[in-house]
Amino acid sequence: MLPMTQSDGELDSLVRKRIRALRVAQGWSLEELATRASVSQSTLSRIENGQRRLALDQLVILARALDTSLDQLVETASDDVVTNPMIDSAHRLMRWPIKAEPGMSVMRQRLTEPPPDNPSRMRAHPGREWLVVLSGTAILMLGHRRFRIETNQAAEFPTMLPHAIGTEGGPCEILGIFDRDARRGHQRDSGSKGTGSDYASDGSCT
Repeated sequence: MLPMTQSDGELDSLVRKRIRALRVAQGWSLEELATRASVSQSTLSRIENGQRRLALDQLVILARALDTSLDQLVETASDDVVTNPMIDSAHRLMRWPIKAEPGMSVMRQRLTEPPPDNPSRMRAHPGREWLVVLSGTAILMLGHRRFRIETNQAAEFPTMLPHAIGTEGGPCEILGIFDRDARRGHQRDSGSKGTGSDYASDGSCT
């Protein structure tokens, strides 16, 4: 039986709801998931409806069939769901850490200047970045190439390529996600220049 640490079977109920939600999200019927997990359809139905006790061995099988892990299937809800941004007013940006992935962070920034013309202002470091333009038009300089990114378009690139980003035809806002290496690369650049932003106001990495 699944050991429970929350009163009144809250964890038990959560796991059952999660199994059903994952099945429905995959577009699978009870019969299809039961076949994938090698259990009977009636057993699966009773598990989802709370009419059968949760057995650890069955949860392992169901987690595998649902393409998840046992830890994710039985994890409890986090109390700190809402996160406030850290604000860098000098560079018009906000940054949020991603709790589930401590090495990653999300940044929102308003850009008002085009990217730098001088290639020496571009930076390179290990990692990957992903960004989406929330409003306006952004220009991404990546190595010797120039990309125009319109509102609602996204770009993903390895940061080992020299890169810089700016705006075209007026201000724009971007939302970016940095993995652990990219974040560290920006922090090293920031420390060397005495600034705290990921992109300077002219769009070059700092």
